[in-house]
Amino acid sequence: MRKSNPRVPHDNDRATAFTARETGTLLQTVMRHLDGISRNKAKSLLTHGAVSVNGRTATHVDTPVTAGDAIVIRRGKATPADRSPHYTIAHEDRWIVVVDKAPGVLSMGVGRNSLNMKSLLDRHFAATGQRCTAHVVHRLDCRTSGLMMYAKSVDVQRQLQDGWHERVFDRRYVAVVDGVIEHDEGKVESYLRDTSSMTVVSSPVERPGYRFASTAWRVLERGENRTLVELRLATGRKNQIRVHMADIGHPVVGDGKYGSQQDPGSRLCLHAIKLAFHHPVTGEPMDFETPIPTHFLKQLNN
Repeated sequence: MRKSNPRVPHDNDRATAFTARETGTLLQTVMRHLDGISRNKAKSLLTHGAVSVNGRTATHVDTPVTAGDAIVIRRGKATPADRSPHYTIAHEDRWIVVVDKAPGVLSMGVGRNSLNMKSLLDRHFAATGQRCTAHVVHRLDCRTSGLMMYAKSVDVQRQLQDGWHERVFDRRYVAVVDGVIEHDEGKVESYLRDTSSMTVVSSPVERPGYRFASTAWRVLERGENRTLVELRLATGRKNQIRVHMADIGHPVVGDGKYGSQQDPGSRLCLHAIKLAFHHPVTGEPMDFETPIPTHFLKQLNN
């Protein structure tokens, strides 16, 4: 069971009490009752201890609910995270926070007024009375959306970074790429190197200064001129997916830097859809997934 620090309800909290009408999981019950709430926000209510079943706080998404159970959902004043169009919180506890980042948001600050996840999370922590700041564990490109994790202390950050590849057991992306890929699945392996021009170059053979990179892909759906693919990373090099898809002649849609001729309306069609890892403190397996962006499905058949 995922552990969290139940939030103490305040007098000005908005509370909803009702009787469950159907059997199912607690997550399903909350989403049904709060019609229109996203899966990630419903999970956040649970992990923050805002939901009780028959008088007892329940934090696990799979807690069974039967018809007739008394459910109470407490929703406090809106926080910066609740109001933000730039991210949603998929999970938060005293050690880490997992977010679903929108495209156009940097992983950390570059310059004084840059829009970045670290600053956004620091504001959220301050508004919710938490004495911590966000510490970067891994990064997503500014134009890439999806799941990322931040630590709430330097110690936890070091634990995660030092054992990242052992701790993370499933990390996947989805992308829309130029052209129709003939085969159903495959793997791209090469050696990558950063350049002074802020691009990454690829070599089929090992060379000084180059680092090995491996990306597995499989086709999810084919359109008339584009393909929706799922990608798994065996390594985590800068721009790895973007370079590897360009290597096989199918650059990510919107990635003019690596050869795409398609304009998807100012965004890169790359999304971190799944992140699964062992918790750095409890050791508990944590598994998060977001939907394929609807924008991708529209671009697939444009």
